[in-house]
Amino acid sequence: MTNPSLPPVLYVPTARPSARGDDTAVELRRTDDGRTALLAYSALDRLVDCCGEGQPWVLLATENLPKIHERLAYDVIFLDTELPENLRHPVQPG
Repeated sequence: MTNPSLPPVLYVPTARPSARGDDTAVELRRTDDGRTALLAYSALDRLVDCCGEGQPWVLLATENLPKIHERLAYDVIFLDTELPENLRHPVQPG
């Protein structure tokens, strides 16, 4: 079951696509206490503010979170959490 306090859609950080054009991969992060976290953002401007302009992302319907969890087991969802500068993706040229 999905957390009822989450918005109907989320902006979720992804890894950069490879040169081979592989599928989009949702990025998971490790917390200081060893848990695996899915970062999610309630609006695109919040994702950019919290992750930087270089962060790739995908729009995900909240109802699909159980499917993501089946593929990528995570322990916790962090909503609208700011990443430190050293963990952000650089802006790609061009």
